[in-house]
Amino acid sequence: MPSIPLPATSRRESAHISPSAHYTGFVWFRHGLSEAPFASDFGRFAHRVLRPVTWGARRFFGLDIERFLLQRHLLIDARLEQTIARDGVTQVVEIACGLSPRGRRMRKQYPQLTYVEADLPEMASSKRELLRVQGWLGPRHRVEAVDILADSGELSLSALFAGLDRSKPVVVITEGLLNYFERPVVERFWRALAQQLQAFPAATYLTELYPDLTEHPRYRQLRWGVWLIGKLTRGGYPLHYQTEAAIAEAGKTCGFRAVQVLNPDQQPAALGLPRGPLASLVRIVEARC
Repeated sequence: MPSIPLPATSRRESAHISPSAHYTGFVWFRHGLSEAPFASDFGRFAHRVLRPVTWGARRFFGLDIERFLLQRHLLIDARLEQTIARDGVTQVVEIACGLSPRGRRMRKQYPQLTYVEADLPEMASSKRELLRVQGWLGPRHRVEAVDILADSGELSLSALFAGLDRSKPVVVITEGLLNYFERPVVERFWRALAQQLQAFPAATYLTELYPDLTEHPRYRQLRWGVWLIGKLTRGGYPLHYQTEAAIAEAGKTCGFRAVQVLNPDQQPAALGLPRGPLASLVRIVEARC
């Protein structure tokens, strides 16, 4: 999201939370997926300021940014719930948690879960304080600091997973993370994650990707949208892989036993969303060890 002057009331609370996290958090809130503490003043402000941009993208290019955010969030939720029911999962790790309300929502729905949220140190500190103030932190719901690029030390994946029960299944989630990195970095993370998950009797990894869909009817507009997102986030937003088969093959090469790539368009009713006018750009990846 762009660098927008903060309202005075939200400068302090926004000090350690990325603008894109604020924006996404408010989108989830306005669609009934989270509670008020996850919707900051700055998130509301950014959503209002960007409304002309998102309207133009939807009206002229068929790119509905909020729809993509909802598709990925709801389908990841659905697959998580299925995995909990199927494998008896009692521990979930959500990396790059930002202002995601999923931990709070899943802990209410499944009190048996141990839910670990993780992010870079400053973001983790802000999220931990948000949950603490609401009385939502506890032995089964905690926030840890992690850097997915750290090979060792207290911010490494090995340190994050050291606190889990290796005798029980686990689900790991990353949402809104991978498309900020180039493909070599993504696959480096996948290899490190798959190595950690080998220690569990069953492990599932859920994430989303925006592949380079050259056959999409609005491919040129898609590339324009990617350029715009890169400008708004003050960084790159590379698209990985050109086919679902390529995504699955990459996941297997990185150490996952089975990889399924899911298209939200195939189950819009189950997600509570109407079918969109154009084919979805987002894909949900479910990889298992």
